[in-house]
Amino acid sequence: MKILLVVLLLGFTTIARADNYTDEQIVNAIYIIEGGPRAQFAYGIRSVKYSTVTEARKICFNSVRNGRKRWIKAGKPYDLITFIGMRYCPTRGKLSRAEQKLNGNWLTNLRKQLAKNK
Repeated sequence: MKILLVVLLLGFTTIARADNYTDEQIVNAIYIIEGGPRAQFAYGIRSVKYSTVTEARKICFNSVRNGRKRWIKAGKPYDLITFIGMRYCPTRGKLSRAEQKLNGNWLTNLRKQLAKNK
């Protein structure tokens, strides 16, 4: 029983928790997974008009910051990245099959990018 407890504790301490990432780290990772400087929509921003990449970054940053606030207010029902992703890049609702499939990769890609940059 003690060995199982030690193994579980070691496993939890080696996994990077999503809520340990700063808003800036999350925004930087979103920029990269959404195509970086070659993206058609900077930071994946499609629903809000912007003129420059700097404006798109600010919109993304506000979305992440507000997502973190909503996550805390909701009682942290999922990990932070999942919670933000459900709104930022949904996989349900009025989406085509292609959008659902594409958006389905978003969380995995974001987690990989965050882990790479940690």
